Amino acid sequence: MSGGGGGRSAAARARLAARLLAVLGCVLTAEAQLTGVLDDCLCDIESIDDFNTFKIFPKIQKLQERDYFRYYKVNLKRPCPFWADDGHCSIKDCHVEPCPESKIPVGIKAGSSNKYSKTANNSKELEDCEQANKLGAVNSTLSNQSKEAFIDWARYDDSQDHFCELDDERSPDAQYVDLLLNPERYTGYKGPSAWRVWNSIYEENCFKPRSVYRPLNPLAPSRGLCLEKRVFYKLISGLHASINLHLCANYLLEETWGKPRWGPNVKEFTRRFDPAETKGEGPRRLKNLYFLYLIELRALSKVAPYFERAVVDLYTGNGHEDAESKALLLDIFRDTKSFHMHFDEKSMFAGDKKGAKSLKEEFRLHFKNISRIMDCVGCDKCRLWGKLQTQGLGTALKILFSEKEIQSLPENSPSKGFQLTRQEIVALVNAFGRYNVITSIVEKYITLVSIIGFCGILYM
Repeated sequence: MSGGGGGRSAAARARLAARLLAVLGCVLTAEAQLTGVLDDCLCDIESIDDFNTFKIFPKIQKLQERDYFRYYKVNLKRPCPFWADDGHCSIKDCHVEPCPESKIPVGIKAGSSNKYSKTANNSKELEDCEQANKLGAVNSTLSNQSKEAFIDWARYDDSQDHFCELDDERSPDAQYVDLLLNPERYTGYKGPSAWRVWNSIYEENCFKPRSVYRPLNPLAPSRGLCLEKRVFYKLISGLHASINLHLCANYLLEETWGKPRWGPNVKEFTRRFDPAETKGEGPRRLKNLYFLYLIELRALSKVAPYFERAVVDLYTGNGHEDAESKALLLDIFRDTKSFHMHFDEKSMFAGDKKGAKSLKEEFRLHFKNISRIMDCVGCDKCRLWGKLQTQGLGTALKILFSEKEIQSLPENSPSKGFQLTRQEIVALVNAFGRYNVITSIVEKYITLVSIIGFCGILYM
């Protein structure tokens, strides 16, 4: 086919026009699958797209590049608590490069996990000393083992509002990772090990009607389940869709002379999300990702008072950058508050008090178990981003169901009723950042589809 239009016959131009129209029709059909109101809320996808594109997306991208949010401390060596370890993936792209201590900002590596200001960090040693004195004053005959038990009990009490199993940042196996240098992408990790992780999540930890064996079909869980259990399923499905979407968007296309080329894989995207390839499930998976975005957006709007206090300043040791980071974060919070179609979390756990409390605890423990399953992922890079996104969602849920505690926060001192560790804060922002790119990634695929022409047209 010649490069110019003049060399084409009228018949050839007509055939090309017909093909382009067919492709356009296919693309419009794909787009039509992602429109309208989401189930279980009063928000439509178009409103989310517009709000995210023009208000949130540019700012959250900048925030993720700040030192406070790019360094995440994680333990990738925790053993799988549910089955014998399959061994870690030996594919080189599965490897996570930990950050040398010399690269970590002094305020981050010197601080306690839930200290945010310079004053709070400098007072850490004094607080540790005071705590030791208090423990010693309880009973001078207490053994070291008993003192450790008191600390463990206090830690247990503090974990009762957690939806995730948090890594112990004091563990020698916990390392800082630069998230910008270890991006989420397809590494080649697949097969029985990867399948077992998601199968365990869906089969053993997702709520489902007893008559349904596999809840992998998004239509199935909606029948016979209460709102809370439908929400749970959609969040897990949305999390799964997010991970798959990013793997498709950053796929190892080829490797020549040791130089990998990463980019979007249209064929893989089609396999996972095209209505024809997934028997109609693909668009529902993407809609569940929008629902997940909506939940985290709501959490950010609710947690604003926690960060608006003077005691929280996202301390890294660089005063100028710290001030800019907090200003940008508060600006994002103001935007989230302006969104007019938020999910109403008060509609959940609103029935009989005893039954609602029991259901909420079941909800929390199910999700906490899923966070533990992430330690069974064999690929380190997949484990890193699985743990981060799960923890980010768990933090969002913790925020949504701690409204009273957040509203009663003291202005100039740490809260005993509600706290966020730095690990939770970093996970919350970066997880939201993953869901924040939904619009741009889907639009990129629609563009690629129109060029390459799936639906059997111009297929390459």
